[in-house]
Amino acid sequence: MRKPLLLLLAVFVLSAASAVAKQARSATAASQTVTITATGYKPTAVSITVGDSVVFDNQDTVAHSLQFKQTTGFSCSAALPLVIATGKSASCTFMIAGKYTFSDPAHNGKKFRGTVTVATSPTSGPLTLTPKSVVYGHKSTLTGTLASKQSGQSVQIQGTECGTTTSKLLSTVTTTTGGKFTYPAAPLKKTAYTAKVKNSTSPAATADVQPHLQLKKTSKHHYTVSVFAADTFAGKLATFQRYGSTTKRWVKVKRVLLKPNTSGAAPTVITSARFRSSIRAKLRVRVTLGSKQVGPCYAAGHSNTIRS
Repeated sequence: MRKPLLLLLAVFVLSAASAVAKQARSATAASQTVTITATGYKPTAVSITVGDSVVFDNQDTVAHSLQFKQTTGFSCSAALPLVIATGKSASCTFMIAGKYTFSDPAHNGKKFRGTVTVATSPTSGPLTLTPKSVVYGHKSTLTGTLASKQSGQSVQIQGTECGTTTSKLLSTVTTTTGGKFTYPAAPLKKTAYTAKVKNSTSPAATADVQPHLQLKKTSKHHYTVSVFAADTFAGKLATFQRYGSTTKRWVKVKRVLLKPNTSGAAPTVITSARFRSSIRAKLRVRVTLGSKQVGPCYAAGHSNTIRS
């Protein structure tokens, strides 16, 4: 009794594994499907990325032939022209970017002509960041649209920080209606973001990051400035400025040397300075950190404005 039960269990396991494998293959084999009916192709135009496939599914009651105007740049599951019996399907995988035209030689008219547009990037157009430059600790919204316009697709968001050459997987997001996707980016320093689908990666969108400067007046003629970032700015010079009401311009008062501050918690590093200035009271003042001081991984920034 034991052997038949074990044999039955083994058959069940193998059948289940085969079904799962078949489902996995069908889920990854194609990114778009063109349905063949008695009235033509639906849809007549599809967009995919290099390495993706298109399935041609014949739901008509008669067989159909399908031929491509081009002869290279793709490979199909059967010899061309494809002869697809009723209730059957065939697929083609496209390895070179371009526009491919297909048709049914037995039928005339636009409804039996179609195109496959193959892009090198998985996105239609560049990724966008709003805003493009943020203050350290703030976020920017990364948005994009898949070239296939499909919803429910997984997109890997990758980021390459300034000072590194290796991208890191930050998150996997799912596309919504029309193939749109978003990601709340929180860059610690200048970061290039890309979207990856299968083996195809989009062009990068780069977010600039300004250090967060905080200016306080501690007593008469005495101030502190703290700089928050993922890098230290110890040894750099910040500029204390006042606003000229007549000239409508910011004017340098003095330069301040930044020093290490141990109160920061990773990944935040704090550098700060205590300083004195004898400028008269009730002037608008701030502190700036210029491009030469912040280096290549940060954008120039300025603090909040207070009264002297």
